Amino acid sequence: MGMGGVALSGYFTPRIAKHGENLPFVVVAIALAAYAVLAAFLITDRPDRPVPTASLATRLGSAARLRVTWELSALYAIGFGGIVAFGVYLPTYLKTWYELDPTDAGTKAAGFALVTVVFRPIGGWLSDRLHPALVTAAALGVVALLAIVQAFDPPLDPGGTTALLLMAAGLGTASGSVFALVSQVTPQAKVGSVTGIVGAMGGLGGFLPPLVMGAIYSAKGSYSIGFMLLSDLALAGCVYAYGRMRGIRRDEDPDPSPEKAAATSR
Repeated sequence: MGMGGVALSGYFTPRIAKHGENLPFVVVAIALAAYAVLAAFLITDRPDRPVPTASLATRLGSAARLRVTWELSALYAIGFGGIVAFGVYLPTYLKTWYELDPTDAGTKAAGFALVTVVFRPIGGWLSDRLHPALVTAAALGVVALLAIVQAFDPPLDPGGTTALLLMAAGLGTASGSVFALVSQVTPQAKVGSVTGIVGAMGGLGGFLPPLVMGAIYSAKGSYSIGFMLLSDLALAGCVYAYGRMRGIRRDEDPDPSPEKAAATSR
């Protein structure tokens, strides 16, 4: 549902901006304020929710010392990071390379985002039936293949559109399956902290590709190198997910949380 906001933004922002360049910011500000009021009245903690006694830094530091945290972060930076990157840069790519007008480019980018929205829960559903590492590997393999296709600059209709939408399906599936993988390979007491770090790395993973794509286009006048780099990265994630992550099992936590350690000592 959160990713659905990307699709809505891609579709509505250029249309709202036609009525005032600052109007999209005003609309978002009103929406945030309205949600803040609703949340204050409607969202509460469960009465018996255990409150952690350790500091935020202690809990995050403990999660950061797990190797699996950074392995999952790398995979999520490819899957969800790819979604963020395309959400940011796809309209520019479509306008620059395929010479679409801003509204048409925003609409097609929204369609890309919508496909990722649909396939993220599908990635989770598949992970309930197959090992999530296998789902992740297959999804990233699809992304790697289609990125090569797009690197050869096919016509937008139907080749480019098909390649981009299938890449969206692969990225959406991978972002769902990686989160399913977190719960299987992470010590239970640290799932929340690890999930927070992995999610943050996904957002960070979407920050760099638009800069790289823009720099490559400025230097070479082509996006092909950028798509080939995406293919290499997705293929590396595919191989790592299949070769390493499918063999990991959740072991006894070698670095228990302070709460767990205190309970054990008692």
